[in-house]
Amino acid sequence: MTTHAPQAMQSVTLPASLDEAVAALGAMPAAVPVAGGTDLMAAVNKGLLRPSGLVGLGRISELRGWHYQDGHALLGAGLTHARMGRPDFAALIPALAASARAAGPPQIRNAGTLGGNIVTSAPTGDALPVLAALEAEVVIAGPGGARREIPVSHLLAGRELLEPAELIGFVRVPLLHAPQVFLKATGRTGPGRATASVAIVLDPARRGVRCAVGAIAPMPLRPLEAERWIASLIDWDGERGLAPDALAAFGEYVAAACIPDHAPPADDTEAPPLSPAVLHLRRTVAALARRALGRALS
Repeated sequence: MTTHAPQAMQSVTLPASLDEAVAALGAMPAAVPVAGGTDLMAAVNKGLLRPSGLVGLGRISELRGWHYQDGHALLGAGLTHARMGRPDFAALIPALAASARAAGPPQIRNAGTLGGNIVTSAPTGDALPVLAALEAEVVIAGPGGARREIPVSHLLAGRELLEPAELIGFVRVPLLHAPQVFLKATGRTGPGRATASVAIVLDPARRGVRCAVGAIAPMPLRPLEAERWIASLIDWDGERGLAPDALAAFGEYVAAACIPDHAPPADDTEAPPLSPAVLHLRRTVAALARRALGRALS
């Protein structure tokens, strides 16, 4: 599995169900669950991780699909980016499908999973701002068949954590049947890690706009005041269009909220200006937010 490991892996368990996987983790507390392994095995190969055992999740069929429940989609944590990028899934949750298609080259999309994206919590995870904007929840499986639900944002922020022998089984996403857009900027042409990303979700039933900005902070950021301001300008009973100036102002509002100016020093001297790199990142976020909202409203 790696040419750098000083010793062979002690054990590999391949459970057939979610509860079997939880039981295997309970029996081997030092074991690590693995699905796509795109981040885990990279850490092993770099010598950053030496798990004493692996619990493989690839044979658990219930984690590789989805079903409907009370106006929500219950997505299996083992759904791959490639599967989420297909047209039938895109008709269900367009922004999540767009983020899956942008997740990297084919070998990453074919292996990487939705649950892995959440558990790894890398700032550049493309699905994370979409899940934050959708206000999704994770269904966590625990010992003895226990299940509990927590908001994805709580898990990403560290407000709530997985307990020993717990696994993310499903992701509960509301089906809004409304426009959603995901856009990202990378440092090069073609698939790559995001330097900034923006997810926009319209919620006509609540007459609201949800926006989440990814890759610029350890977790996705929600500019709540910008959301409320722009939602108040939209004619929800009409064409929902906005003038270019309003879209531009929204982009600037989002960027300034997520990448604010330096706070003034305690001695009341002038605050230092932002560096050119940070100003460029702010302009990038503003452009992404403006374009994403414009596409959603059109």
